[in-house]
Amino acid sequence: MHTLLLLALLAGPASDASAMASRSTAIFFDDFELTRSTPAYYDRALRNPMKGFTHGIGHPWASTQHVYFRWNELENVESDGLDRILQVSQQRFANGPANNVKFIPRVYLHWSQDHQKYWPEDMQTDDYTSAQFQARVTRLVQRLGQAWNNDPRVAFVELGIFGKWGEHHSPTPTPALQQLVGQAFRDAFPDKKVSVRHAWSEFQGFGMGVYWDSWGHQQQMWGHGHRIAELNRDSQLYLHTYVGGEVAYDWGAWQTQPGLNPTASVSDPVHRDFLINSIRWLHGTQLRWISAYDQNDPVARAGAEQLQRVMGYRFALDRVGFDAEVGTRGMRVELAVRNEGSAPFYYRWPVQVALHHPGTRAVVWSATFAGADIRSWAPGRDWTPPQFESSGTWPGQVVRAGWSSEPAGWGTPPATHRLSQTFFPSVAAGEYVLSVAVLDPAGLQPALRFATSQYWHGGRHPIGRVAIGQPGGGLLPPGVGFDDPAADTSLRYSVP
Repeated sequence: MHTLLLLALLAGPASDASAMASRSTAIFFDDFELTRSTPAYYDRALRNPMKGFTHGIGHPWASTQHVYFRWNELENVESDGLDRILQVSQQRFANGPANNVKFIPRVYLHWSQDHQKYWPEDMQTDDYTSAQFQARVTRLVQRLGQAWNNDPRVAFVELGIFGKWGEHHSPTPTPALQQLVGQAFRDAFPDKKVSVRHAWSEFQGFGMGVYWDSWGHQQQMWGHGHRIAELNRDSQLYLHTYVGGEVAYDWGAWQTQPGLNPTASVSDPVHRDFLINSIRWLHGTQLRWISAYDQNDPVARAGAEQLQRVMGYRFALDRVGFDAEVGTRGMRVELAVRNEGSAPFYYRWPVQVALHHPGTRAVVWSATFAGADIRSWAPGRDWTPPQFESSGTWPGQVVRAGWSSEPAGWGTPPATHRLSQTFFPSVAAGEYVLSVAVLDPAGLQPALRFATSQYWHGGRHPIGRVAIGQPGGGLLPPGVGFDDPAADTSLRYSVP
């Protein structure tokens, strides 16, 4: 295709996202002459998979939804089988793929009041230690694994079961039960990240993550936040599994921190910046309840976007390199990526390069980086921690005032991670647009966006022009039309 025609077809109605031009140079790498550029940066938050606000379907940022299951709705008598679990799960998870939402399930036996207990009718209520309970709980967990371990609608799993709300208190599981059920969950979920309430003291040795039920609460920053920080320091917990939970607004000194209600938490800098620091400090991936802020309040919306931006991962596409002219030696593509977020991404999703017809944007060829493991794209380390001081009230230690306003940052900034591979596109001679994308294995469609405004509706990031079997190729032309990734609601995944 003639270069002038290519430029004309690429040009389109430019959005605000396309205002910045790329910087480029030609370099030599392993005898390949590469065109290298720094893609235009995208500063807004992204609704990316399995990170950020956890809420119901339809929330502007939420890509995860928390789902409680009563034990007796999954299994009410011993003769109930796996089919019942699958049926109930299908009802709860049905709308996930079409809305690009994944779920975080938790099974519980007791809510909060004495009349809110949901044991199977052929078991003794509150009997956590009998041989019958041990056999039934082990069988239930095995079946949950059969139902959920390979279900792409499930993001993470919370262990639950014991105590009020499945939060492992009132009562606390005995050490023997922790060993039994912890092993059962590890065996049942080899491919999902499982979390528990108090990972620093319970269910140890199974590599469990953490769900903190009062994130950032004034009276739990020492006993819980500080303990999570110690886990991250001593075992690098956050590099292997996620840290998340909910922000609580119904007990103790919550008005001090995290604030009176979700809207106050995201609007008032005293609370918002405190929570941002806590997310950075503990490498937090997702939070719920705080997601119920007033979406009609513009200050709340702006503050919520700041929190969404720091929760979980955020992959900046710092640099790309590629062969503009491709012959028999193949097409070299390089990516340099930096995780500006607070946590890794915890599953190995493929990174794809593709060639597009320049007029229709249709993909005419694609391949994935063979050695890419995006789980290794770690964030920075050692965020400025809070300073604690003695308090006359429980728990005796509170965060000293000032963490919301004093300068904070990474002790060790995030590293740059590099992908490099030579591909051999099987397409007719001509000029094409080269793009990169991260695919959800459930359907192998683009799903996870980089923080660059070089974006096309549907989840792909155009990075340059490639000429196959003829002269040409190079940078994207000035004025090329890009789409706003935050406005793209088209992304989906599929369930076999």
